[in-house]
Amino acid sequence: MASQNMRPKVIQLYKTLLHLGKDYPKGYDYFRTKLKAAFVKHKDVTDQKELEMLLARGNYVVKEIEALYMLKKYRTLKKRYYPD
Repeated sequence: MASQNMRPKVIQLYKTLLHLGKDYPKGYDYFRTKLKAAFVKHKDVTDQKELEMLLARGNYVVKEIEALYMLKKYRTLKKRYYPD
């Protein structure tokens, strides 16, 4: 029953990561296969605490990817306006 309450959160995390993967440097297909493998690896987890831990790790990864994309954009803009 506990895993049913977490299902929408897991699906939302997966969709968010898929969306972020569109700009991944190695390509969307590479990112999607790695993401799917990571989610399939943990498909049998039913413990509430372990699910929460995995969701927290996934949300951390989302924030890290967003930060890397923002850094990439910042460096690009800096190159355009301040040539070295």
